[in-house]
Amino acid sequence: MYTVRPVTAEELLGAAERLGGLLADTVDGGASVGFLAPLDPGAAADWWRALAPEVGAGRLLLWVAYPETGADPGTGAGTGAGTGAGGRIAGTVQLRPASTANGWHRAEVAKLMVHRADRGHGLAGRLLAALEAAAVGRGIRTLVLDTETDSPAERLYAAAGWTRVGTVPDFATDPAGVPHATTVYYKALPAADDSPGR
Repeated sequence: MYTVRPVTAEELLGAAERLGGLLADTVDGGASVGFLAPLDPGAAADWWRALAPEVGAGRLLLWVAYPETGADPGTGAGTGAGTGAGGRIAGTVQLRPASTANGWHRAEVAKLMVHRADRGHGLAGRLLAALEAAAVGRGIRTLVLDTETDSPAERLYAAAGWTRVGTVPDFATDPAGVPHATTVYYKALPAADDSPGR
């Protein structure tokens, strides 16, 4: 069982090392998330720490998933059996609302990651669902993202109702430094009943 929950800036700082471990595992597994291998765990943790001001200001929303119910992202404490994992973070995803006045209804999805030990349990879908529900609550109606073309993530987005826009050749490299195409997706969300009038 997994718990998916949003993270505050303070909690992010407390969880930076564990998030760094997740990021390093993702890069070591070959996923193209903006880093080259091998990724130093300390540098990975520092990258997460640098996001805390954006999270605190609401410019970046962040969710994490824990393999045990009740885990605390700041301390690693959890409830129930098996808490010896120390609150290991199994997955994460980010939502970055547009900063322009004419983009209030739009946001970008980024850094959807699931630890290799936790894949195959629908966790990526749960993280996306939590993000989408929060986006609707904020009045966001259009989500966009990009992912490596022909990667397993493409099947996930297609199954979750995302629409493929097109591909950009040699957009980014994989962790080994080999260029790959990137596919762009969008998803239209329903308008929230309490969305602000614009």
